[in-house]
Amino acid sequence: MNIIPIACDHAGFELKELVKEYLSNKGYEVKDYGTNSSDSVDYPDIVHPLGRDINNGVYERGIVICGSGNGVQMTVNKYPNVRCALCWTPEIAELARQHNNANILAMPARFITAEVALNIVDKYISTEFEGGRHTRRVEKISKIF
Repeated sequence: MNIIPIACDHAGFELKELVKEYLSNKGYEVKDYGTNSSDSVDYPDIVHPLGRDINNGVYERGIVICGSGNGVQMTVNKYPNVRCALCWTPEIAELARQHNNANILAMPARFITAEVALNIVDKYISTEFEGGRHTRRVEKISKIF
């Protein structure tokens, strides 16, 4: 996984730019879905294409950012193969990968510092899914009962 797609709304623009630079410095290629400024946008317009690409297997993992993280997370979680986790600490990001096989990280730009955000990104990109007992649970996430 050398390419990481990223998308944000206007509230997440500054953090997105920081995360892009950080990932590039770590050797990742970043596919930027926008937005490209702090001008107001409707987050679904920006994050749906990223969610669709993760859903279709174009990329393994992605990152979405908005003010609270909720709107972008709700949007991409509409796709059956997406498991987006809203993370505000590195520990939550680690568990989201280990236990839930999260394939999109959502971050709340207005509620975390830049330092915390980069630590969250580190945990997200460096942690693998544990499998085992978690596999059957993850398989039931997109199943409709």
